[in-house]
Amino acid sequence: MPFALNNRIEINPSVCHGKPVVRGTRVMVSQVLGALAGGDSIEDVLMDYPGITAEDLSAVFAFAGSLARFEDVPYGNMSVAR
Repeated sequence: MPFALNNRIEINPSVCHGKPVVRGTRVMVSQVLGALAGGDSIEDVLMDYPGITAEDLSAVFAFAGSLARFEDVPYGNMSVAR
């Protein structure tokens, strides 16, 4: 059964092994974020993935932002590389 994280991002065990995707596509959130992190512009991503829209990208950013707000990490138990 699919799980909607917002109106444009979903997790469905039968689509892309349950990875978060843009709803109605097989475009994984991680693919979009990886492309942007690799230097692609928003325009590049929209051209590379014609099945997604600027609104979908906004939903991807909102999803990534919600993951970044995760606060239950035991920081005291983490080692820092020097």
